Amino acid sequence: MNRPFLILLGVIGLAVPLLLSSPAHAVNPDEILSNTVLEERARDISQELRCLVCQNQSIDDSDAELARDLRVLVRERLVAGDTDQQVIDYIVARYGDYVLLNPPLKPETYVLWASPIVLAILALIAVAAFYRRKQRESGAKPDKLSKDEQTRLNEILETAQKDGSK
Repeated sequence: MNRPFLILLGVIGLAVPLLLSSPAHAVNPDEILSNTVLEERARDISQELRCLVCQNQSIDDSDAELARDLRVLVRERLVAGDTDQQVIDYIVARYGDYVLLNPPLKPETYVLWASPIVLAILALIAVAAFYRRKQRESGAKPDKLSKDEQTRLNEILETAQKDGSK
């Protein structure tokens, strides 16, 4: 077999298990509610809330102590009879919109929504500046030789021609 095919086969062999695996949930057995309907609601809500310690994980996927506290709080509110939206509103009131993995678009969250776009634009500007500088450097004309350098170069070329014609 040819080498590129084996490399491709190896990449697929590594990628497939990663793509088929589901995220590990950090919910401890002592947190799980006996009521399966409430537990399912708690899991759905937990998938919408960001772990403030890990920042890019839901509280359902995080092992952080704060995430555990938030999971317990979600379950307590559900057992108390709150709707899903009331639970989310309660957590947002305590921690702000940043606790939501998908924060609403409003003036207070413009920075959260705009920062990826701004970073992408800055990256494009940096890449363009890099290539523009490279292009200028590669197209730059070399400095002219001094008279002494030109004389020495001519001597070397003459010597090389004489040696080559022998």
